[in-house]
Amino acid sequence: MISGKTIFFSPLDWGLGHATRSVPIIKSLLQNNKIILGVTILNRSFFELQLPDLMKIELPSYHISYSKWLPVWLKILTQWPKINSVIKKEKKILEKVIQDHKIDLVISDNRYGLSSKKVECIFITHQLKIKTPFLSFPANQINKRYIHRFNKVWVPDYEDENLRLSGQLSDSEDIKIPVIYIGPQSLLKNDNDKPKTDEKIDYLILLSGVEPQRSILEKMLVENLKNSGRKIVLVRGSDSECNLNAGSTRVLNFAFGLELKDLINKSGTVICRSGYSSLMDLHQLNKTKIILIPTPGQTEQEYLAEYWRENSELKCLTKRKFTIIFFRGKKNIDTI
Repeated sequence: MISGKTIFFSPLDWGLGHATRSVPIIKSLLQNNKIILGVTILNRSFFELQLPDLMKIELPSYHISYSKWLPVWLKILTQWPKINSVIKKEKKILEKVIQDHKIDLVISDNRYGLSSKKVECIFITHQLKIKTPFLSFPANQINKRYIHRFNKVWVPDYEDENLRLSGQLSDSEDIKIPVIYIGPQSLLKNDNDKPKTDEKIDYLILLSGVEPQRSILEKMLVENLKNSGRKIVLVRGSDSECNLNAGSTRVLNFAFGLELKDLINKSGTVICRSGYSSLMDLHQLNKTKIILIPTPGQTEQEYLAEYWRENSELKCLTKRKFTIIFFRGKKNIDTI
């Protein structure tokens, strides 16, 4: 139990997944501690909505971009100089924050630069082991080197390997600092309300992630479902301008908390990326009818989609399979 501390807490800003899973942890810590949040231009508005009363300190954004054609792991590799520069900047900012605000504890959700020798530092991740098609050994060596700069690791998953949501990603045999499994974390975790109405949704589309892949999938899904005759709700996961002809599809930019839970509970099937935070939300609500479409070339999502498919009755579609099914008229969505 952590009590009586001033904590600096900051999540990564690649999409909102790290932010959403941080909220229940922060709310739990707030019962006995003071929290100062590290935010970026990409997640500040989310935290202003969810935790408006907390002090917030600006950190540099990683501003990672994906490619239409290159696999994600390769695109990230080309951006490593920029990533490394941000890590160095956030490390300098952290030292000043610790001094100015008398920080007792630092908690970083996947921000590698937020470690210090002055105070205890905890790293939150579900990726203790990185899956890559190439250069797996050096990638994991780099990952472990950064993790070992912290004092502890919190893993948002079950310790029991038979219950794991992240599979081999959270295997800890090579980690030399204490690893604590804190269980799956979801904004919906402590919310037990029933659906507001008896209204049913045939398909709920939950989009997320970095551009341009988010927009590419959005366009593909809308174009192929707008005339399906089904009741569909699209949660875009973006406040960018929407120029899509979505037909009768109901379109929302974002949905969180009670609204998101209500939509998931009322939906027959959820279509989404296989990002870990999305999977934790669906697991929290015991949702079983899901179609997972991993971001092309994002090896973590590809692994998670296949892992969940092998261990459940879920459907998993790669971008290529999705294109064949919908654009070449091989199947109707109801037969997938």
